[in-house]
Amino acid sequence: MYFMALALDYDGTLAYEGNVTAKTIEALIAIKASGRKLIMVTGRQLDDLKQIFDRLDLFDKIVAENGALLYTPQTENQRLLAEPPPEAFLTKLYTSGISPLRNGKVIIDTQEPQEKNVLEVIRDMGLELEIIFNKGAVMVLPSGVNKATGLTAALKELGISMHNIIGIGDGENDHAFLR
Repeated sequence: MYFMALALDYDGTLAYEGNVTAKTIEALIAIKASGRKLIMVTGRQLDDLKQIFDRLDLFDKIVAENGALLYTPQTENQRLLAEPPPEAFLTKLYTSGISPLRNGKVIIDTQEPQEKNVLEVIRDMGLELEIIFNKGAVMVLPSGVNKATGLTAALKELGISMHNIIGIGDGENDHAFLR
């Protein structure tokens, strides 16, 4: 089997306590020099990632928002891979007092133990949304959207088979793309 790409989670895998070491950057550069592709697969929102990591240029594709957004650093093209939840849902979450609460282009996230309140709003509004957990984070996404669906879209754009990649991650939300 020939590996053509490396797919990496950010927090806890590529970065430790939010920082990527110089040695890790050197390793990523060496992988790129070998002709292989680099794909970051993260639950983070793209704007946050841009603020904390200045070497996104090393990656051919970035799957952000836990699979809901595909970003190409070289062209700065962003493609939503799912529809955002209705604005009324976000409004209801805010008026319900759920805190902290952040929304991306598609993802909405908070922290445990807010999942019970979020689930109640989803149920009351009759929405087809799901909650994904990761190290205390509570991420709300359209049903069926996860890191695996985002990685699949990235690989399709790169013309690479799932059989030709190595994946590395450390959290509950990484299980989908590691399978």
